Amino acid sequence: APPPGSLLAAEAMRAAGLLLAWALLQPAGTQQCHLAGPGSVLRFTDTHTEIRVPALHRVPSSLDPLYGLVRRCLDLIQQNPLPTELLRAALNEPGSVRTSQVVQYELGYVACATVALLFTVAMPVAGMCFCYCRSRQRCGGRLRAHRRSLGCRRHCLLVCLSLTSLVILTSVICAFVTSQRVKGQMEPGLGAVPTTLRTLRQHIANIPQGVQMVVDQFEVPRQQIISDLGGLSRSVGFSIHAQLKAMTYAALVDLQDRAGDLQTSLHHLQILDKTARALASARAELEPALRERRRRVVALLDDPRCTSCASVLGRAQSLELGADYSKVPSVEKVLKALAGLPRSDFAEMIRQGNGTFNSIPELAVERMAQVIQDLQDEMARMTEKVQSIANSFPLPDYTRPVSEALVKAEDRSQPYLQEVERFEQYRWIAGTVLCSIILLILACNVTGMALGAYGLSKREDPSDYECRGEAGAKFLLVGVGLAFLFSWLLILLVFATFLVGGNIQTLVCRNWVNQEIYKFIDTPGNLPPSMNLTRQLNLRRDSNLSAAYRECKSGAGLWEVLQLKGSYDLDEHLKTPKYTADFQKRLGDFTARLGDVRLLRSEGRQDLETFARSGMDEVDYRRFQEEMKNPVVQTSLPGLARSLEGLQKMQRNGTVAGRLAAEARALWQMQNSTVQSQEALVAKLGESVQFLSRLAPHLQERVKTTLATTASVEAQLPVQAQQILRQEIGCFTRKELRYFAQYLNWVGQTLREDVASCQPLATALDNGRVILCDRIADPWNAFWFSLGCCTFFLIPNIIFAVRLTKHFRPIRNRLM
Repeated sequence: APPPGSLLAAEAMRAAGLLLAWALLQPAGTQQCHLAGPGSVLRFTDTHTEIRVPALHRVPSSLDPLYGLVRRCLDLIQQNPLPTELLRAALNEPGSVRTSQVVQYELGYVACATVALLFTVAMPVAGMCFCYCRSRQRCGGRLRAHRRSLGCRRHCLLVCLSLTSLVILTSVICAFVTSQRVKGQMEPGLGAVPTTLRTLRQHIANIPQGVQMVVDQFEVPRQQIISDLGGLSRSVGFSIHAQLKAMTYAALVDLQDRAGDLQTSLHHLQILDKTARALASARAELEPALRERRRRVVALLDDPRCTSCASVLGRAQSLELGADYSKVPSVEKVLKALAGLPRSDFAEMIRQGNGTFNSIPELAVERMAQVIQDLQDEMARMTEKVQSIANSFPLPDYTRPVSEALVKAEDRSQPYLQEVERFEQYRWIAGTVLCSIILLILACNVTGMALGAYGLSKREDPSDYECRGEAGAKFLLVGVGLAFLFSWLLILLVFATFLVGGNIQTLVCRNWVNQEIYKFIDTPGNLPPSMNLTRQLNLRRDSNLSAAYRECKSGAGLWEVLQLKGSYDLDEHLKTPKYTADFQKRLGDFTARLGDVRLLRSEGRQDLETFARSGMDEVDYRRFQEEMKNPVVQTSLPGLARSLEGLQKMQRNGTVAGRLAAEARALWQMQNSTVQSQEALVAKLGESVQFLSRLAPHLQERVKTTLATTASVEAQLPVQAQQILRQEIGCFTRKELRYFAQYLNWVGQTLREDVASCQPLATALDNGRVILCDRIADPWNAFWFSLGCCTFFLIPNIIFAVRLTKHFRPIRNRLM
């Protein structure tokens, strides 16, 4: 079968060259990491969420303006700062505390106590005087005469009593609400104290278990890394294959083209030699026959009997051979040089090279099997290293004093909490009863004003007027009597709750917010040795309660504030290289030759070199082309034969006509048998000459390029495969190290913020302030403030009610 067209071969060769150039210009190091994707974010189980101290916060309330007003009033009453000297003496030497010091500090409360005492004494005395006057009918009696100004005065008294009653009603509602809020917050607030202390002890006691549970979470990155290791070798092999296949396939295509050129060139050279010989032999056979035919045709046409034959005589005389292929160059030397080629099977060679290259992924799996196994064994040893975090965690030996202090605080707080709860119950009962009495007084006021006003509207009916007016006056006097009777109890309850709540706010809460209490505790000598919190809580020697509170508030670990003498540094234990050094070293030291591919064996290289040195490019193919331009016969035999057939029809001599017909048939026979076969050989020769003439000038350059490219690819494949291997392993290492970093960062964060966090201690202190100050003290102080407003507004209420009774009773000397 004839070889494929040279044009297609040339186009394929140019495409292969471009592909090869692109592959050689692409450095392996610029490829993206196939193993270094973003990586998944590891999800760890939060194993310590059940033991936490929930942070409490001040809840906004509609009573906040009232709370703010009460705090400002207390700030005016008690303007003294924290009594450091007085507290130090009271805690260290209680007997040395003088009453004058306490009075001096509590001067504002003493003044309020004086007012309360005066009120307590004055109101019962005033009540008794009122009763005496009333028995003498001098208070709350009747008007003696009706004047025009009485109506204006009566309306003024009604408005004043109504406004006073409205203020008292608003105050008593606030007192009811705040009293109920104190009751609602007191029980959970008191219960939160032992619960919080118990939760703190559980938090500290469960630290070893929590640390172990955190360490056990190393199973998450370990399983992920083992899963990644399972696909590492095949992924590396596929990456090497994908990045080098363009270069390798281009070299194989180029080599296949040169093998095709060798086969095709040998085929055309053989055709060229055989055809040239056949054409020379055919010319030698055709020459005597053509000469004889020319002689006979010329003699016939020159016969006088031949009519009009002179016009064709010149063409017949020029009937001679054209091309002479005995003069073209011989290719025997080239064929002799190429004799026996190709000695190697290029198709098998290319198939083996392609198969070897395509087997790189499987080869990578085989070569990396041992290192993958070593890395999996290293993961088991790494688990033991991570276990050292739990084994070396020092807290159990240092948290015992903290646990003992919490147990002691819980035991000591129980009796006090029970007493507080009992007294709170008494306060709520007394407050509810007295508030109810105030409501009763308001009811008497409203009923008295309503009946009195209705009686005044019926003044034209004396009987109806006197009945309802007298009833209204009596209701007002009942309210006055109740006010005198219970006002001293009200002021005593107000003062008792004021004294407790006010001191809690000004002495405790105000100094708790600005952390003056912490400063007092931290100052040496302020607390007795039995109350040394730094020693009881086992804090660092260079630390104190304020510093520990700030550190815990900012999220420090419990071990960072305890007396560990700097023996444990969590950051040092959580450094990634401490656990990954061997893993990283095994990957870094791994080497494997994965690109040893033979594209061209020595016998194939010798065949191509022989092909290039064969001299095919030295043959003068222009001589062939020039000779092929000449026809086989100079004069066209078909044209001459048709001319003789035309002359035959013009002849009158039958003998001449018959000879002309015979000569025409002889010419047609020569054309169809001999000349046409030679023309077919010339066409066949032309195809071979065209292919060889186009290939020969570039033969040595192409063969040289192919050999150089093949050698370069064979040399570069192992080098670039090794580079890609190092690159992919580096990408894999960085990806896996990110898993380690994620885990160790999570360990540090979890230990600091959850498992072994010091923050619950700070949260407990903040919760204590929120419960005591925001949820109990604020409504407590709002209760006595509201109840105090009710109590003091009872004075104008009494005055307005007594004066109004005269206007509701019938006038003694009525002016009709």
